[in-house]
Amino acid sequence: MALTDAVRDRVRTQFFRTLERAFDTDDGRAIAVGALDGLLEWRPRLPAAGLPAPYPDLGRAVPSRDYTGTVFISARFRTGSTLVWNLFRQLDGCVAYYEPLNERRWFDPARRGNRIDRTHRGVEEYWREYEGLADLIDVYREAWVDRQLVMGAGAWAPRLRRFFDRLITHAGAKRAILQDNRLDFRLPWLRAQFPGATLVHLYRHPRDQWCSTLMNPERVPRDITIGAFEPHDHFYLRRWARDLRRHFPFLASDDGTNAYRTFYFIWKLSYLFGAAYADHSMSFEALVTSPALQIDSLLAACAMPGDPQALATLVGDAPRQGWRAFATDAWFEDHEAACDDVIEEFLRGQ
Repeated sequence: MALTDAVRDRVRTQFFRTLERAFDTDDGRAIAVGALDGLLEWRPRLPAAGLPAPYPDLGRAVPSRDYTGTVFISARFRTGSTLVWNLFRQLDGCVAYYEPLNERRWFDPARRGNRIDRTHRGVEEYWREYEGLADLIDVYREAWVDRQLVMGAGAWAPRLRRFFDRLITHAGAKRAILQDNRLDFRLPWLRAQFPGATLVHLYRHPRDQWCSTLMNPERVPRDITIGAFEPHDHFYLRRWARDLRRHFPFLASDDGTNAYRTFYFIWKLSYLFGAAYADHSMSFEALVTSPALQIDSLLAACAMPGDPQALATLVGDAPRQGWRAFATDAWFEDHEAACDDVIEEFLRGQ
């Protein structure tokens, strides 16, 4: 036993010495920062920016920019966000950017390809607005797709801010519209970093959205687990759960969890973020049912001129309540109620 304790002590001492040496290097510090990215937003308390300089010959910070007129559109995947982007694309006074954070990198002809999702009716290409923005190749980071998804107002992300700012500046005298499915948990940061911008939140009934993400729901077992979900995971569900569980530990469940529960957890959290931080929320069902009315409300929220009746002609019908072929009301209700209980308990503990 004494020998075992001695070996344990030596191993422990060697481990922490190695760790100390690693964290004393730039690479080690970078690994530590990456592991805590988005979790720690503490900053030292300093006097407010804008204090007079103690010496008149010192340089000055660039005054904070007003982003009034810029619009960010946040939505989950398969919610009709491409439709909303295309509505803005029809307006002469707008430059509407489709999914700036998408890994296809629309600004890079060598990477974007020419594939079009044929469920995006009336869309022939996604990249027209990105012409002349090849310099973004040096700024873009693919990690933005599924890392540091939660960003509070105090999050430090200067590269991401420069990326968005470059797009907004490129719009010139026109209004920049940035639609992306990776913004929902970053809305607090967007509000803090782009003062004056309008944040729009689009959502869809989770059951219909779930079946839409499956692409071929009739081929997916109703009780499929998240551990077996990879062949049907077309929209980063497992990758997002891995990142979000650092903030929402109930997403760190085992591989036996029903995949719909993981989906619903993220859907509900996304909805709560949108309801709390967006300037305007709109359901996909309302847009399809009353397009002119909803478009008029959307344009008013963005202080944007446009003809709602003309734009409404771009809104087609969409399958609704297709989930009834996937499972019963009771099946969905049981999973949703169980998830809501967990979220309510989590929120009470904050």
